[in-house]
Amino acid sequence: MIKSILRFGFITALLTTGIHPAMAADITLSGSTTVQKRVLEPAAGAIQAATGVKVRVRGTSSGKGFKEILDGKTMASIASSPLASLLSKYKVEDAGAYQEHVITRDVIVPIVHPANSVSELTFQQLSDINTGKITNWKDVGGPDMKIVVITSSKGSATRSVFQKLVMKKQPYLKGAREVKSTRKEVDLVSKFKGGIGAVSQGFVDANPDKVNVVKTGEISRPLCVITKGNPDSELGKVIAYLKTDQAKKHFK
Repeated sequence: MIKSILRFGFITALLTTGIHPAMAADITLSGSTTVQKRVLEPAAGAIQAATGVKVRVRGTSSGKGFKEILDGKTMASIASSPLASLLSKYKVEDAGAYQEHVITRDVIVPIVHPANSVSELTFQQLSDINTGKITNWKDVGGPDMKIVVITSSKGSATRSVFQKLVMKKQPYLKGAREVKSTRKEVDLVSKFKGGIGAVSQGFVDANPDKVNVVKTGEISRPLCVITKGNPDSELGKVIAYLKTDQAKKHFK
């Protein structure tokens, strides 16, 4: 009887003080689907085991995630675009209020249908294709076939980085097919023999038989967590762990 009373009293104390044994802290981050699918979701179990923090992710886009910080809805987001680009996009003057915590770097690669014989393109050729100056694969050494340009939505960091580094900020051709996620971009390129897109190398590695990678110059960008001010203690632990070699073993 005494043991039962003591046990009841201990449990009651835990509940009333808000202390719950073995209960992980819970945080939600929104933004880049590349960070979501390549970093946070694959490493979710390891993050919780190492830090005691359970990370939930809402994949929207780097731009939409950062907009939530600007709107005061959150203090952190995930991005596959440099902080400077996001600040420029939203015309925000930063006096040190925002911090970019780079977890790793990612490579963007052009992709085509497996039946396409084109294996290498210059930045200029890629630019001309995506802006509509080149409309047939025969003009770049491929088959006589119409080119179908496929790209992520306008809020996508992958699209923004590709457009900046390869296309020199020129607009995509009218009629380019826009998709909401990188996985859909890979799927659509795999369906159109004339299709071309540009996605994170990790998505190609995860779907090795769906598309072919076209050789070109390196197109890279940071995968990061962006915070307004210093991250709180729970997020700080997650960021610190993600930068370790142990965490990187789980990245895709």
